[in-house]
Amino acid sequence: MHRIQPPAIDPGRIIKVNHAGEHGAVNIYAGQIAMARLRAPSLLPELAAFKAHEERHRAIFAKELKRRSLPRCRSFCLCGVGGYVLGFLTGLMGAQSIAIATVAVERVVLRHLRQQLLDIGTTDPDATTAISAILSEEQHHHDQSATHIRHAGVIDRMSGSVISAVTEAVIWIGMRI
Repeated sequence: MHRIQPPAIDPGRIIKVNHAGEHGAVNIYAGQIAMARLRAPSLLPELAAFKAHEERHRAIFAKELKRRSLPRCRSFCLCGVGGYVLGFLTGLMGAQSIAIATVAVERVVLRHLRQQLLDIGTTDPDATTAISAILSEEQHHHDQSATHIRHAGVIDRMSGSVISAVTEAVIWIGMRI
């Protein structure tokens, strides 16, 4: 009996998509910060810290891309523009929407990062190190943001689901282009 083999895991592709995703995350926080000045000033210090984390994460993956002589992912600009729009719109809607968006995005990101670590295993220690280096901060963003969600109504749950689905779609596109 012939067994169908799953596609080989490409750590380089994973690094490229993660780099683009971190660029998107930097821009989500930039958009949220722009509007939080008006709509949720109490979140500004937290958002600035989260943005700084994401900038460091992006630099980790950029360094790994450079070491591997790989160009950035074709979805890099899509992630940047889409991230800023998402951040701006959720920032415009206030603290609850900012928190819901962060939780929705990080829920997807955390699942993908954990799966990447399992898929890569010990085959690429440098990729494993890069991914592992950001995991705890991404978990912190999720957990800290979840504390700001007071009561998630139907609209909040729906927007969180849409944001998670779009995040999944962007990752899927990034892995294929």
